[in-house]
Amino acid sequence: MTGSDSRWRTPVCRNIRTLFNFDPPVTEEEIRAASLQFVRKLSGFNKPSKANEAAFLAAIEEIAEVSGRLLRSLQTTAPPRDRAAEAVKARARAVQRFATNR
Repeated sequence: MTGSDSRWRTPVCRNIRTLFNFDPPVTEEEIRAASLQFVRKLSGFNKPSKANEAAFLAAIEEIAEVSGRLLRSLQTTAPPRDRAAEAVKARARAVQRFATNR
């Protein structure tokens, strides 16, 4: 990564999404993004101070490594879920959840 500010541009996610058993399979970038979300949530920092930056980045890398290993080792007999279809379902749930009763 280059430029210290570019690391923190993505907003904090309120939830970490399931990454297992999708077609196409999860990417390393998605695993790292989920790890970043997890470390942000756990630490309470959106962007760490200079004093905490090394520990913060190390935690992201370690969690991404372990998460990738976990996802590669999991097995299922269920067919892979289609990302596009799951995204449509999630948007429909969000519309229903955030709909205003007028």
